[in-house]
Amino acid sequence: MNTSAPTVANQNNNATGSSAGGAGASAASAAAASPTFSPLYQQIKALITQGLQSGEWKPGELIPSEIELASRFKVSQGTVRKAIDELSAENLVVRRQGKGTFVATHHEARSQFRFLRLVPDEGVPHYPENKIIEVKRLRAPAEVARLLDIKSGDSVIFIRRVQSFSGVPTILDDLWLPGIIFKGLTAERLNEYKGPMYGLFETEFGTHMIRASEEIRAVCADEVTAELLGVPLGAPLLNVERVSFTYGDKPVELRRGLYLTSSHHYKNELS
Repeated sequence: MNTSAPTVANQNNNATGSSAGGAGASAASAAAASPTFSPLYQQIKALITQGLQSGEWKPGELIPSEIELASRFKVSQGTVRKAIDELSAENLVVRRQGKGTFVATHHEARSQFRFLRLVPDEGVPHYPENKIIEVKRLRAPAEVARLLDIKSGDSVIFIRRVQSFSGVPTILDDLWLPGIIFKGLTAERLNEYKGPMYGLFETEFGTHMIRASEEIRAVCADEVTAELLGVPLGAPLLNVERVSFTYGDKPVELRRGLYLTSSHHYKNELS
């Protein structure tokens, strides 16, 4: 097995044929052939991730047990467990005691707050109410195209929304999404959908956000922002620029949010 792991389909064919085609059987030859050889559990992790990416196991679904995966890939159960440990740590799968391991989904409360770091100074975190201001299709400006890894001028969906906590406007979000992935996304659909936006992206557009990179800086509210958030011109805000990625480290969302922190703060946990 070389460092570019074979597809799950190929692995299945190997598993039902000669045992020499399994992940474990080919590891030694791969190690000798490639200076960038990865540990066996990393190769199994890549195969499981391919299954997630291809939709073999969809968000919220139960994946095969460690014993079944070990038999499928012809490796030890311990190797599979180590691979799933990493997938769990990366929030790609969720272990549930006595039930098994499930594909992570943004419809779970624990996942919704992974990407929402603004929490109240008092009380418990809760999901904000959304008001869609604008949705339109446009050609990607050069900077947006660069961050989304598309060509300048390619079609993108632009969304502007205000998020409120307990009726108080707190976040002004501008989002850019690749048009080729999010065909059919409209203001009407966003307004009628009551769950988290990433849940909609997952269910209707087959795009599961698995990680994000953020840059944060302090800014002052301009005229448009001040009006939409109901704050004085020049009020202090946090500007949070985020690029979100799906499987294969593919960027699929650029988000620029302006956060009012008079009664909220941005919380992140480092480990």
